[in-house]
Amino acid sequence: MRNAEEYTVGAAIIRLMRGVVYRETDEDSWLALQHQGAPIRDHFATIGLDVVVDDTEGYAYLRSVADNEEEQPLPRLVMRRSLTYNVSLLLVLLRKRLVEFETSGSEGKLVLGRDQIVTMLRLFLADSTNEARVIDTVDTTIRRAAELGFLRPLRGQPDHWEVRRILKAYVDAQTMSDFAAKLADYAQSGSNGQRSNGSDAARSRPAEPVEGGESGD
Repeated sequence: MRNAEEYTVGAAIIRLMRGVVYRETDEDSWLALQHQGAPIRDHFATIGLDVVVDDTEGYAYLRSVADNEEEQPLPRLVMRRSLTYNVSLLLVLLRKRLVEFETSGSEGKLVLGRDQIVTMLRLFLADSTNEARVIDTVDTTIRRAAELGFLRPLRGQPDHWEVRRILKAYVDAQTMSDFAAKLADYAQSGSNGQRSNGSDAARSRPAEPVEGGESGD
């Protein structure tokens, strides 16, 4: 029979393999990472994964270790996912709003309504005058971001979403800067009457691979 410590370590390992561990919603696993972190890290190290713990933001997740050219690479346990343009765009815009929320001195969680997200995305969507198509596109994009663990629907508040702080681990300052330059170019092309073509071009290019939040890598 496994003892209490073995059970705690095993449970934390399973939770990390399922996705991101948050201090506020999974206190037991969080405490295990704090007090029995060594055996948990050792377990994942043998299969080529790092356990990343952000004590400030209160989350932990798994990240693949960079391959060593002198060693035969292990199969990936957690797959990288190529995101669509719209999802990549939404994640960058949400990250920007999260920065603004934090720098304003606001406390608690960043919560956005569906209408706010529609407004954020509308400028960069082709055919933005077709309201039904815009709403359908935004709803699809929101669902995908939620599936990846970057948005969480609020109970009792329909069409309101919490922006999860794990987003900060996946969209860094450099990514924001690079994407912001592309968006500025696109916005400028829109002001010159070329918005539709600009958006179509952006859509035709696959987004950079992003390791999805729910997968933990």
